[in-house]
Amino acid sequence: MKKALLQLHAAVFLFGFTGILGRLISLNEGMLVWWRMGLTVITLLVLRWWRKEYERIAWRDMLQMAGAGTLLALHWVAFYGSIKVANVSIALTCMAASGIFTALLEPFAFKKRLDVRELLLGVMALTGIGLIFHFNPNYKLGIILGLVSVVLVVIFSMFNKKLVNRFSAKTVALYELGGGWLAWTFLLPLYVHFINTPRLLPTSMDWLWLIIMAWFCTVLAVNLSLQSLRHISVFTQNLSFNLEPVYGIALAFIIFKENQELSPGFYAGLALIFGAVIWQMFRITRPGKI
Repeated sequence: MKKALLQLHAAVFLFGFTGILGRLISLNEGMLVWWRMGLTVITLLVLRWWRKEYERIAWRDMLQMAGAGTLLALHWVAFYGSIKVANVSIALTCMAASGIFTALLEPFAFKKRLDVRELLLGVMALTGIGLIFHFNPNYKLGIILGLVSVVLVVIFSMFNKKLVNRFSAKTVALYELGGGWLAWTFLLPLYVHFINTPRLLPTSMDWLWLIIMAWFCTVLAVNLSLQSLRHISVFTQNLSFNLEPVYGIALAFIIFKENQELSPGFYAGLALIFGAVIWQMFRITRPGKI
């Protein structure tokens, strides 16, 4: 359990760093996701060939993984869209709502009773969002996109919980990201038609950020999060992702000075989010104590 938690929090830190990279990359959210997933899939295929790691799976399972990957692609589009129209802090802190959505949806997905304590933890995290944002009109679209990305990633995590118990994390990552990239490739012309897309190709600096994003913040981070999901619940994983804003916003403060854009309520909200995560970590490491 402790190893799984360490893997999970390493993944959360790397995921949090993608917010910084998302703002640094000049491409819009649609093209950013397409290049990120494409580079990641190529990397995974090369690693699989080099290590001679092969795992046969049925077409039905392959399609399920591709479906989960499509949800992941759409989650990233909404997430980076939130960053582009608002800022890193807005997008990352919206991820704290994953706890409340998971507490409500997971019992239906896995046919289990609703845990009131998990629901309270989710409400605690959601209250943190309310304290952080005074719903400034300039940030409304960013908040909406951020919450859409949360719903998508919660559903994606539920799919993952069922898949990682049957297949290796590397196989799941390859087929999910590959399927998601193919799905987004088919949807991209429609996206470009309706959304202003001034640039299709990355700049020289974009290439550097995209490679870092693909190799470290995707290949390594996804593998760590999938491995941890074998031993922890979806709710614990998504609640732990509430630390993603902690890591990412701290970096945004240092790099982009975003602390000048946020109200004093940010710190109270962040304390609630952090408290919810610590409470859940205590519950799973010391069962029966709380």
